[in-house]
Amino acid sequence: MRTYRYFLLLFWVGQPYPTLSTPLSKRTSGFPAKKRALELSGNSKNELSRSKRSWMWNQFFLLEEYTGSDYQYVGKLHSDQDRGDGSLKYILSGDGAGDLFIINENTGDIQATKRLDREEKPVYILRAQAINRRTGRPVEPESEFIIKIHDINDNEPIFTKEVYTATVPEMSDVGTFVVQVTATDADDPTYGNSAKVVYSILQGQPYFSVESETGIIKTALLNMDRENREQYQVVIQAKDMGGQMGGLSGTTTVNITLTDVNDNPPRFPQSTYQFKTPESSPPGTPIGRIKASDADVGENAEIEYSITDGEGLDMFDVITDQETQEGIITVKKLLDFEKKKVYTLKVEASNPHVEPRFLYLGPFKDSATVRIVVEDVDEPPVFSKLAYILQIREDAQINTTIGSVTAQDPDAARNPVKYSVDRHTDMDRIFNIDSGNGSIFTSKLLDRETLLWHNITVIATEINNPKQSSRVPLYIKVLDVNDNAPEFAEFYETFVCEKAKADQLIQTLRAVDKDDPYSGHQFSFSLAPEAASGSNFTIQDNKDNTAGILTRKNGYNRHEMSTYLLPVVISDNDYPVQSSTGTVTVRVCACDHHGNMQSCHAEALIHPTGLSTGALVAILLCIVILLVTVVLFAALRRQRKKEPLIISKEDIRDNIVSYNDEGGGEEDTQAFDIGTLRNPEAIEDNKLRRDIVPEALFLPRRTPTARDNTDVRDFINQRLKENDTDPTAPPYDSLATYAYEGTGSVADSLSSLESVTTDGDQDYDYLSDWGPRFKKLADMYGGVDSDKDS
Repeated sequence: MRTYRYFLLLFWVGQPYPTLSTPLSKRTSGFPAKKRALELSGNSKNELSRSKRSWMWNQFFLLEEYTGSDYQYVGKLHSDQDRGDGSLKYILSGDGAGDLFIINENTGDIQATKRLDREEKPVYILRAQAINRRTGRPVEPESEFIIKIHDINDNEPIFTKEVYTATVPEMSDVGTFVVQVTATDADDPTYGNSAKVVYSILQGQPYFSVESETGIIKTALLNMDRENREQYQVVIQAKDMGGQMGGLSGTTTVNITLTDVNDNPPRFPQSTYQFKTPESSPPGTPIGRIKASDADVGENAEIEYSITDGEGLDMFDVITDQETQEGIITVKKLLDFEKKKVYTLKVEASNPHVEPRFLYLGPFKDSATVRIVVEDVDEPPVFSKLAYILQIREDAQINTTIGSVTAQDPDAARNPVKYSVDRHTDMDRIFNIDSGNGSIFTSKLLDRETLLWHNITVIATEINNPKQSSRVPLYIKVLDVNDNAPEFAEFYETFVCEKAKADQLIQTLRAVDKDDPYSGHQFSFSLAPEAASGSNFTIQDNKDNTAGILTRKNGYNRHEMSTYLLPVVISDNDYPVQSSTGTVTVRVCACDHHGNMQSCHAEALIHPTGLSTGALVAILLCIVILLVTVVLFAALRRQRKKEPLIISKEDIRDNIVSYNDEGGGEEDTQAFDIGTLRNPEAIEDNKLRRDIVPEALFLPRRTPTARDNTDVRDFINQRLKENDTDPTAPPYDSLATYAYEGTGSVADSLSSLESVTTDGDQDYDYLSDWGPRFKKLADMYGGVDSDKDS
């Protein structure tokens, strides 16, 4: 739509009163007329003249988004100094001057060259001025005016989010808040209804509704069930112009999810379950799994299982698998097929988290019947007791029966059972058992004082199936019999002072007994009958299992009698009465006036400053060892061998002598002469031994020259005999080496040592006749001759 504005600016000169001309416009709304007067002074500065109105206009208004092909006319500027002769020039400056807004410098017409957008800039402030073309001086002061852009509905509402996500509990009441959406309009909210937004729902009915002014989305349908439908997509429209025709609109999508509430009870898919388990299953063994379904999710779908009724209420248990929400039936107590073969249980599944507002839907639990069948297995024998305790007197004879154990096969077959003793628990084979009836009897004599309790294990085994066996502990207590006589608790050796008075206590006696009578020990003490009449001491029984030795006279003489031996009879009060005689040694000693012992005969029995017997024995032993060591050392020095002259490397007994000489091969005839071994006369007459100091000069014995045909055995025997009879031979073991090969070989000797004794060169051509094994050797010796010939 094209709108034209006509502004008529009239300037009256010479009127006594100012006038204002209002512009003509087709718009009824706008800014009120505004007066502006610029005063111009006269040509003379001192001359006062009447001021007059030079410029008069209103604010200019311009419609945005002009779509015409021509420039949009804004208004006209005119000065009363303009006489129409073109002497004045209008100049425009400020926001957009020369670009968005242009002015005809001759006529003062203002035009807009581009489409304007109020949302980008709603107000433009410009300045206008009229100047003289010839002089370039302003004929009017610069004045400021405003161009306001009028809004049109050119922006649709835009939501703050392209997609909204919201949740609401299922089964919510109508009108429950879900989410609020917001749309904004960039148009001017103060002008018309361009920015007035109204909300409406395009998709999502009849489940949800939206408030037209606030954009709040609420539930519109009662009892929406998540289990039937969980996801909803709602499309909301925002329209400006108050929702009237021609208004612009925008839409957004709201994804609404119904969250779960516990509105569904658990339900078993079947009413009866059946499982089997062997009777040998230990407690805690899982038998089977049951599962109730719950349409809810999360904690609302959690299920607890329990056994509420049935025959096996105390025999079985049920636990909940938190991951799978299954109920696991387990064995609670040991089963017995022979006692009960089938159990029936009532198992209940319930929700632990229940919402009271849904209790009207019914109880949130369900029950099912579980039938458990016990299977028979071949079981080992079962003893009548978990443990047996037997008693026997320690004086029982061998083969005395102590008691018996009983075991039987719990299976219906009732297989026969045999008994045995685990010998790992009765290594000494003190007890035995009748394999048929389980009677326990002794095989050795018993002694309570050695071992009070015997703990053995009895084994019961099925005869038809030896793999089926069981064990039971058997505790045998040996009962006491008074078969041990009491005796002194320790060895008693005491003393009496020479100046002791009569009835003076010198020692207290105590006794012990290995037996353990039921009423406790009761010992009696007395002197032996043979010593009671003429004894110098008496025994006083204290009736508390102790007794005292008292002197019977005043004064004792250690020179007359230095030691007294008192035989004391100790008896018990049990049946049969046991007694023993113990001897107390009493020494007569010299004491000080306080009664402390000083000396007994020639040695001190107990003296603080003396040495004990053990210390004296140790001292004597050290002296003996020292003497023996000295004697042995002296003997060894006397028998020590003579000092040898040759020490260090040249000692042929302990060292290997290295000369570092290298022979010259077969050509070297000076290195060694085998003839020396055959002719002992070649040995130097004045050659003596170098390993010991010579005591006397012995001439070396001359041995006869060995014949060429001498047998090696005779040669060795001859040399041994010579060494055995040689007075200069060493007195220790030595190894004599004789480098003699003997004679009689068909091929003669191959030794390089032997070759030096011959005058001429030997012929080795016969080596070629010995075969391929000696070919290499034949080539070597044959080649030597060739080299010589050449």
